[in-house]
Amino acid sequence: MRFSIFILSFLFFLSCNSQTSPLSINTGTTVSSRFNTPDGFIRLPENGYSFSTFLSTFPLKKAGTKVYLYNGNEKNRQDVHEAVLDIDIGTKDLQQCADAVMRLRAEYLYSTKQYEKLHFNFTNGFKAEFSKWAKGYRIKIKGNKTTWYLATKPSDSKEVFKAYLEIVFSYAGTLSLSKELKKRSIGDIQAGDVFITGGSPGHAVIVMDVAMNIKGNERVFCIAQSYMPAQNIHVLKNPNEGKSSPWYNLKNGEILKTPEWDFPAGSLYSFE
Repeated sequence: MRFSIFILSFLFFLSCNSQTSPLSINTGTTVSSRFNTPDGFIRLPENGYSFSTFLSTFPLKKAGTKVYLYNGNEKNRQDVHEAVLDIDIGTKDLQQCADAVMRLRAEYLYSTKQYEKLHFNFTNGFKAEFSKWAKGYRIKIKGNKTTWYLATKPSDSKEVFKAYLEIVFSYAGTLSLSKELKKRSIGDIQAGDVFITGGSPGHAVIVMDVAMNIKGNERVFCIAQSYMPAQNIHVLKNPNEGKSSPWYNLKNGEILKTPEWDFPAGSLYSFE
């Protein structure tokens, strides 16, 4: 029954949108309002304010904005992005690829006060929990030994949250993040999923938006990244399908080719 209702919603959408429209709308201020879906596709319905909703409605800087590095310099390549997310990057070379994924995940959990879910592992396996950080505990690192100690009064302020993220960015990365995530089939891809290759070097991009075709058997998606050195998080162009950019279409067994990194088949993961 649910699937039938879903198909009917597709048909209604198509009947109301039979005329082709450009994929990019310069006046759009969020991911979902900046980019139309390709013909015959519709965004997946959401229940409540999920991580998927948080990402697909994430604010964007005005169309044409360049990507800048943490030090204020322009990124050497300005041909890889379709849009820039309206979120700060700090002044240190910390918020790189996996860090950008963790930043967006953390911002969602922090904004919805799901502190018990807000945690990331360091490369050495230490579990850095924001709920404990907010109680006034801090992290001591000596060699490969990492421990908690009580340092200050409890607070969950934005400044405290950003200090927590800074230490996470310093001691976590693609290798640790890849071990925390669970495998996802490309046919079930959702906003909030992550394409990741753990290692040194490694890379990670996050799925910002997903749409499905009328038959319910094909999905397209938009992805965003930061890179090295730390830089604005940006929605990536699709270098393989210029007319459908920024939407990507991937089948099982295919390599995801992005402007600056190729992900092998089986690189899609999701948060618990």
